[in-house]
Amino acid sequence: MKTILDVKALLRRFGIVIYTGDRLTDYELLEEEVRELYQEKLINITEFRAAMTVLQRAKRDNEEI
Repeated sequence: MKTILDVKALLRRFGIVIYTGDRLTDYELLEEEVRELYQEKLINITEFRAAMTVLQRAKRDNEEI
């Protein structure tokens, strides 16, 4: 998992689609959904960590703009 599109594809497997029109809000909601999937044991620790890394990097890059 290397991009936001990969994270969105992961969530789409579970019928979750997020688009608010605000990139930072989208990242926050994506992060929340990934956490919930992990807590419910629907994704494993490897998928969770990879998704969180991508999201944290994206949030950091977005703040620098």
